[in-house]
Amino acid sequence: MSGTHVFRLAHRLSAAINTARLKLARRWKFEPKTIAYQGYGSTDWVRVLGRVVLASKPVPGSRAEHAARNGTQNVRGWRAFTSVPIPGSEVEIEVGGTVTKVRADRGGLIDIDVKVSLSPGWHTAVLRSEGTEPADASIFVIGPETKFGIVSDIDDTVMVTALPRPFLALWNTFVLSERARMATPGMAVLLDRLTVEHPDAPVIYLSTGPWNAAPTLARFLTRNMYPSGALVLTDWGLTQDRWFRSGQDHKRQNLERLAAEFPHMRWLLIGDNGQHDEQIYSAFTHDHADKVAAIAIRQLSVSESVFAGGHSEDGDHSASSVTWIYSPDGAGIARQLRDLELI
Repeated sequence: MSGTHVFRLAHRLSAAINTARLKLARRWKFEPKTIAYQGYGSTDWVRVLGRVVLASKPVPGSRAEHAARNGTQNVRGWRAFTSVPIPGSEVEIEVGGTVTKVRADRGGLIDIDVKVSLSPGWHTAVLRSEGTEPADASIFVIGPETKFGIVSDIDDTVMVTALPRPFLALWNTFVLSERARMATPGMAVLLDRLTVEHPDAPVIYLSTGPWNAAPTLARFLTRNMYPSGALVLTDWGLTQDRWFRSGQDHKRQNLERLAAEFPHMRWLLIGDNGQHDEQIYSAFTHDHADKVAAIAIRQLSVSESVFAGGHSEDGDHSASSVTWIYSPDGAGIARQLRDLELI
């Protein structure tokens, strides 16, 4: 049997498993839920992100219900993966007086550009799917005069995780409670200063994390005083031609997308030297040097780098036309960005 046939068979098996999970979730009285994620766009279109799932509902009057209502959840990581995506759900999107109907993909995900005329700044898109409560998504519209934006990784950049090592990845993702996760020293202050200095600049949190974790990550960013920004995550699982989606491809494709969507902008790219951010940013800079304001790399500690499988030896980018910044924390990055007059 060829590799392609194996992958297609595995793909069908994955769909069958999700169908079985849907039946089990309905038997357990899980309820359909539309989840809206923060998006971004221009004055002519917006990117709307959301998901339709079956999810358990907290018992009325319980501690979990009270925490959910007040935004004080402290959820174990595995609970984010108990919801079951509803493939093919019809979703109505209303934004700026425009109504668009779309269907969720096999992972229950909505990721669509909606043509609409909006002014720069914050707007709201309302997502509605049958049997669910409407969900509001904040949308940041980038004006044509905006020349600067921020793209930041999450894991080991704004949040200390040491994710690449398999056991720690499982522990951090599925076991650790969300309030036990630590913010990287100085990074929230750095990003806040950048948005104060550039109030019209969008913030895009580009991560290889799964959409299941989006609510948890959003609460983490808010709780640790990071500026509001769109989460651009990925969907774990099988595809037609590979066992798992490529996180590196996800980042490359979305950077290319931003370059095409906003050709007039230059981006500050923030990442770490524990995974592949350096290689991804270097390749993007090679093709789009005019669209990169600078690259800031958070250097992992010795113990973090061991957990993460090593890091670059010297960070030598002397031949690059774009300035590279290396520091173990946000304060060090801020000092060097000040020299570039970015803050």
